[in-house]
Amino acid sequence: MTDYIPPTLDWVRKQVELYESSGGLEGYLLEGTDMPCVLITHKGVKTGAVRKIPVMRVEVDGNYVLIGSMGGQPKNPAWVANLRAHPDVTVRDRTEVTSMRVREINDPQEKAKLWAAGVEAYPPYEEYQAKTSRVIPVFLAEPS
Repeated sequence: MTDYIPPTLDWVRKQVELYESSGGLEGYLLEGTDMPCVLITHKGVKTGAVRKIPVMRVEVDGNYVLIGSMGGQPKNPAWVANLRAHPDVTVRDRTEVTSMRVREINDPQEKAKLWAAGVEAYPPYEEYQAKTSRVIPVFLAEPS
């Protein structure tokens, strides 16, 4: 069995622990908000270890949109490289856990549609894009 490496940010680690330990009954709202998130379990590109990260819940047609905003920081969150290298993930949406495969969205029309869904679910994404020079990556997680 592959080792699990918890998130390094304390609040993220605590949220993952609460989400998992409660079976999805708690911890599904982004800390300090009333906005739901999903928990992505994936494989680390450098370590090969299991990683878990909460991301905003953006659902489109039964699939999940994953936006690598990192609050508009100059670099992508580490999970972006992980998903690019290892696209097979599990997504926990409250009590439901689903095996999924992610793909990065590069088609401009598809990306615009999914980006709009992300902004509707979590309006700060627009501010994050405005404050960074990088193009924020967008992924779609679909049942595998």
